[in-house]
Amino acid sequence: MTAQISLASLLPAEKQKPHIILPIRLIDKIMGLAKMQRLYEDNQMQGLSKQEFADKLLSVLDIVLEGDTELLSKIPPSGPLVIASNHPFGGLEGVILARLISQVRPDLKVLANIGLQIFAEIQDYFIFTNPLSERDPRNGPSLRSSMAHVKSGGALLLFPSGKVSYKDRQQNRVVEHPWNRLVGKLVHSAQAQFLPVWVEGQNSDLFYRIEAIYYPLRMLFLGRELLNKTRSQVQLRAGNPLKAAELAANKGPQEQADLARCLSIACSKSWYQAWPETDSAQFKPLATATCAEEILAQIANLPAEQHLVAYKEFDVYYGFQAQIPAVVQEIARLREWVFRAHNEGSGEPQDTDKFDATYTQLFIVNREEGRIIGAYRMGQTDKLLADSGVDGLYLSQMFEFAPDFCNRQAPCLEMGRSFLIPEYQRSYYGLYLLWRGIGAFASKFPQYRRLYGTVSLSKLYDKRSISLMEKALVTPLTSVKARTPWDKPLHPDLAQFAQQYSLQEHLSAFLKTLEPDAKDVPVLVKHYKKLGAQFYCLGLDDNFAGTPGLLLCVDLLNMPDKAGRQYLADGWDAFKAYHL
Repeated sequence: MTAQISLASLLPAEKQKPHIILPIRLIDKIMGLAKMQRLYEDNQMQGLSKQEFADKLLSVLDIVLEGDTELLSKIPPSGPLVIASNHPFGGLEGVILARLISQVRPDLKVLANIGLQIFAEIQDYFIFTNPLSERDPRNGPSLRSSMAHVKSGGALLLFPSGKVSYKDRQQNRVVEHPWNRLVGKLVHSAQAQFLPVWVEGQNSDLFYRIEAIYYPLRMLFLGRELLNKTRSQVQLRAGNPLKAAELAANKGPQEQADLARCLSIACSKSWYQAWPETDSAQFKPLATATCAEEILAQIANLPAEQHLVAYKEFDVYYGFQAQIPAVVQEIARLREWVFRAHNEGSGEPQDTDKFDATYTQLFIVNREEGRIIGAYRMGQTDKLLADSGVDGLYLSQMFEFAPDFCNRQAPCLEMGRSFLIPEYQRSYYGLYLLWRGIGAFASKFPQYRRLYGTVSLSKLYDKRSISLMEKALVTPLTSVKARTPWDKPLHPDLAQFAQQYSLQEHLSAFLKTLEPDAKDVPVLVKHYKKLGAQFYCLGLDDNFAGTPGLLLCVDLLNMPDKAGRQYLADGWDAFKAYHL
């Protein structure tokens, strides 16, 4: 016997009377269910397994999927998992995602609208609920079943909006409804991983015109919307899975749901914008390395007071190009090498400019190997301003500084061009020695109370991540503005989220979701934050391959006492006394 795709199939047997069935058949025709029944029969879809039915439906509709391979690669193969998606179409996305995800997770269940009960062949995928009626007595057991499934280590897909996306007339765009708090409860109660998914697309203009006339009426046209997706390309996007602790663990269920919704929206291709391709073939070969003997010979001639720190086999010095030209040349070569690995760099044999001649070079050397492992370039603003005015400051090319910005008010150190060679970028020693050197320099010259400079946000970060970091970290000042500002605003829904909650508290979750390698906030940004840095502006450095840079200032006197004793060591108390 052929199964019936009809609203009548949702009725209990005792209510399937002729006076009820006849009006339902008319509604079936309006909704497109009668046409779907013909498609069902013509393609012999009755009695198929759930996998065969889903494959046949997508084949008959000639649906082309894009991004499905990437989605499958991000699904954890085992363990409790909550997958949440937007709801752009009202049915098709449920079939697509259920079929795809079950390839990796055969244990998948889908918390879905009871309307999908019309497809008898795929009912085994679903745990049905009625999102249009919160008091439906069937909802309680469905939700308890969903929770039990995840707690037992299963995978659950849900559409937390419970409603199909709608057209916001004021914004003239299709918008995802707010998400139910259930998503956060499921993740945290089961200590499940969370995977956000975004399905690109929208329904027909007719659908949105109907909802503008009478909103509930649009539900009658969801069947037609499924059929009119014939020969469509459906694009799928997914973030990286997050641990439960990373989904607003210490926040309430509503904030967790709002964050989960925005993590899904952040994956949208419509907000994605690739960086221009870097033609590395145009990069000139790196300059020849300076020999260890020459490096050590020039360092040996430095005055003793320019030796700042000794630690194991490492020494930290400061010097000037006129004193150590070969050392500065090697620093410039290493800078170019390191920056190229971050999709930056000048493309020249070494990263150098006129400011190398006027700035102080602080660097770490392995005394046993005669090898530079990291460096900072520091500008002593009182001397630079006295010699050349504001044009003597490298960052004046990137920012417009008003007279009341800190670098014009008192002696400061302008920090820039920092690097560590790759093998020390994840080590404790590298960053510690650079900052121990800065602290020792400040102890010798306590007039430099404030450090300011930029943290380069590598082009290895997605542009969406850069926009999120700008919104989360920057507190604008009227006394400084970027000459070339960052011009990619937040997605409107994320901007709204940032107004309601602390985006900075959730920044890691967004970055770990969006970045292909799940990287977090840059280490140097975290370090500056621990020192009490204030971030004032984000601009593009046109002299550094258009790299985005966060302008910041650290008041050494106000940094935590623990950090002061760590980096200024015996000079910390004297430094504080100097500024009394």
